[in-house]
Amino acid sequence: MKAAVYYGKKDIRVTDVPIREVGKDDVLIRVKYCGVCGTDIHIYNGDGGSSEVVPPLIPGHEFSGIIESVGDEVTKFKKGDRVSVDPNSLCGECYFCRNAMPHFCEDHIGIGTTLDGAFSEYITVPASMVYRISNQISFLEAAMAEPLSCCLHGLDLCEIQSGDTVLIIGGGPIGMIMLQLARHAGAGQLILSEPVPEKREMAVRLGADLVIDPVNENLQEVLSQKCKNVDKVIECVGSVKLIEQALECAGKGATVMMFGLAAPGESLPLKPDMVFKKELKITSSYVNPYTFERALKLLENHRIDVTGIISEIIDLDHISEAFTNPELRKKGKLVVKVDED
Repeated sequence: MKAAVYYGKKDIRVTDVPIREVGKDDVLIRVKYCGVCGTDIHIYNGDGGSSEVVPPLIPGHEFSGIIESVGDEVTKFKKGDRVSVDPNSLCGECYFCRNAMPHFCEDHIGIGTTLDGAFSEYITVPASMVYRISNQISFLEAAMAEPLSCCLHGLDLCEIQSGDTVLIIGGGPIGMIMLQLARHAGAGQLILSEPVPEKREMAVRLGADLVIDPVNENLQEVLSQKCKNVDKVIECVGSVKLIEQALECAGKGATVMMFGLAAPGESLPLKPDMVFKKELKITSSYVNPYTFERALKLLENHRIDVTGIISEIIDLDHISEAFTNPELRKKGKLVVKVDED
């Protein structure tokens, strides 16, 4: 089969590889779409993902497809089922699994990080990681279930209350998903900071009450004029500079969510006096524990618009452009089309 294989830092090539054998508890999926995640970019740049990556490896963990065959002991799925896949599988036996922190599992499987992923024509995965999807959802939408599930976990940790003023920094795909989730959570005032005009326009269509251009406007001054207190700030870029900005813009008693993934080794100066005087809660979000089914429900009932934030669909043969052309990624969500619908 054809697959994009990561061989090391800034070295990803489309080549022919064998299909991994289908075990008794596995299913073989013909991949339809696979999203390009910030984690994939980090892997390409040699920074690793949410888990240690050992090349050669096929990345890709946001995907959908059709089951081609099932293992001898698989009873819940059959050939022809339309599916999406939660890329994280937990052992259930380690310290963290036994203490209600399963996403920190010490022996987990991570598709696209510890196990070959879905930048490939076919993928073999444990049946326990698979979710059937209905005809109400397209394969393109289903491929977005994983990033949506991660955003759900992050939003849960923000503990948004009805009427809260929520500031989202960064209008990329994650920022647009967070914006919609915060609106559904009852945010009273939704504010987005984003330098790209087209993204600000999209944010308004998706429910933002106020959009700010941080390049040509002073973000803190605008906030002081337009709202009394910023209750929640969600940084969706992974920029140290913007995390500092999030802390500065947070109001009294605010929660600051560092959702964007910064590069390993980066650090930022923290002003403890400011944190103390504003009584800030600073938190972050790691993967997607037990949120995948909720994500699929939101997609199947059309509560969240994910297709509108997809700016580019490329085929597997041209996947290298996703990693070498940053301008392509700046436009919005980038998705690899592996097979015809």
